[in-house]
Parts: sequence; structure tokens; C-alpha cells
Amino acid sequence: MARRRTIAVGAGLAAVGAAAGGGYLAISAFVYDRLSRIEARCGGRFPDFTPASFDAKGFPLDTAPYRMPTFEEVSLPSRDPGITLRAWWVPRASEAAASEAAASAPPGEGPAPARAPAVILVHGPGACRRDPVVLLPAGMLHRNGFGVLLLDLRDHGDSTIEDGRHAGGSEEYRDLLGAWDWLQAERGLLPEQIGAWGASMGAATALIAAAEEPGIAAVWADSSFADAMTAARDELARKGYPTFLAPGGLWIGRLISGDDLLGRSPLRAVKRLGDRPVFLTHGAADGRMNVHHALDLAQALARRGASWELWVVPGAGHVEAPFLSPDEYEQRLVGFFGSHLTTR
Repeated sequence: MARRRTIAVGAGLAAVGAAAGGGYLAISAFVYDRLSRIEARCGGRFPDFTPASFDAKGFPLDTAPYRMPTFEEVSLPSRDPGITLRAWWVPRASEAAASEAAASAPPGEGPAPARAPAVILVHGPGACRRDPVVLLPAGMLHRNGFGVLLLDLRDHGDSTIEDGRHAGGSEEYRDLLGAWDWLQAERGLLPEQIGAWGASMGAATALIAAAEEPGIAAVWADSSFADAMTAARDELARKGYPTFLAPGGLWIGRLISGDDLLGRSPLRAVKRLGDRPVFLTHGAADGRMNVHHALDLAQALARRGASWELWVVPGAGHVEAPFLSPDEYEQRLVGFFGSHLTTR
């Protein structure tokens, strides 16, 4: 009798455990769906913004000096088959004029135009190339003699919709690498002429891409996360969900969409960059991605003896630094890429 009672109790506890585990995974799946799903085309927030016409989305900043009137709509392949990416290519103004002159000249006459260094700019989750967070730094670089390529990552903007979810840079990095390939194949740039700039998830994407591709010359990471698990817990807390759902959510993400958000992380990526230069910037008042992420990345870079800089911007929230401190942001941005990318 006692043995039967023990077996019954054990079976009951197992059933309760299974139910609890199933409930945990069901709630984790719900949370993962809510946090990973994104709206294409910036959710319709910036339908008319282009390099030639955009504002500072509520900040008291005149964007006219940063607008780029001459730009080209381009399509290019990701390094993943079947993913077509849309982007704006904005060459240096003098380079564009020289290219037009060369095209109209008789064959064999006139030298080929010099190639300015270029920077690939990538946005955060749910954003796109139309976001002023991307357009403003692009304008800063362009008016100082750089070419800029503003990229819509997969599932964002006008690029291929794969599954309607972001993967925290763990698959999007191959889109950035496709853009890096395109600049060499279609615009004749050398690897040492190409840098990457990213904001939020775009910053994580840029760091991961640089770890996978040794040819990327320099990376500017604005408001990146360091570790996916910590970032997931931070995001859950910000949205009012229990943080203990983070492991289940990341596991469910891999099961549902095949996205291994833990497979690659910026924190591990920076340990593989060797002596390539990295610039980290983060808002001290960032309420979405706590500044500790930048400090964690800086500490990892320091341990490796890498070439890095850190600028924590007082009073700035998430990706707000270019709007709150535009002059200093531009000075640092142009100085960084001007020092580490070559011109030919």
C-alpha cells in the first residue's frame, strides 16, 4: 500500500512538473513572439524619409546640413541565398560628379575617379534605413567626404521578409557581409576602405560581422548589447515580464524560427577582432539597453589589448547621442573612420 502511495505521489509530482514546464514554455513562446516580431518598413513611421529629405524626429536639430541630395536605390544579395537587400548608396559628391564625367567621355579618355572610403550603416530592430538614427550619422560622414551605404536588413524596410522576426544580429550579420561584398564587386572598393556603423541591434550586427570577416577595417558600435541573455533579461524587465522567462524564450526562438541568438554575441565577437579598431558609444541614460553593456564590451576589448575607444554620452537615451551632441558626435565619427579607412 505504501509503495502504491509513493508511486502515485511520484506520478502526481511528475504530472505537475510536466504541466509547469509546459506552462513555462508556452509563456516563453508568447513572450518570444511579442519581442521578436517586427513590422517591415519601419512600421510606417518614416514613409517619406530619404537621404535627401528627413528630420530629427522631434529633436531640435536642423537636418538640412546633413541631407544627401544625390543617392541611388540599389538591390544586393545577402550572403544567405534567397535574401535580397535594399539599400541607398550615396557616393562622395565629387566622386559622383567624376563618375558622370567619365561616363560621358570618349572611351579611354580621362582617369578613373578616386575612390573614397565608405561606411555601411545598419539600423536597430524594427527600424530601417529611413530612420533618422541612421540618416543623420550617414549625413555626417557624407558631408566629410565618405561614401555611405544605408542598408535594410532582412525582415526590415524593403528587404526580403524571411520570417518577420529579428535574430539579434545572429543571422543579420550575413546581410552586412553581403553589403561589404557588394561594395568591392560593384563599387571597386578595397577591404581597407570599408567600415561598418551600427545602432542598437545594428551595432551588435556590425561587431559580429567583423568577427566573422577579418577584412572589415573598423567598426563604430552605437548602443550595442554585449550578451544576448543579459539583453533578453533587460528587455523583459523593461516590458514588464518576469526575467526568468529569458532562457525559455531564447530556446523557443531556436525551436520556432531556427534563430540561435546565443550562438554569436558581440561580447564573444570583440575577443576575435585582433587589433582592428572599435569605437563604442552609449547613452548614460539609456533606458532600453543599459550602459553596462558598453562597459562590458570595453572591458573585453581592454583585456585583449585591442584598439578601442569608449564615449559615454551624459543624459543621452537609447541611440540619442547624434541628436543631443551632434557636433561632438560628428567630430568623433569622422575622426575615427578618417584615421582607420584608406583613400585611393
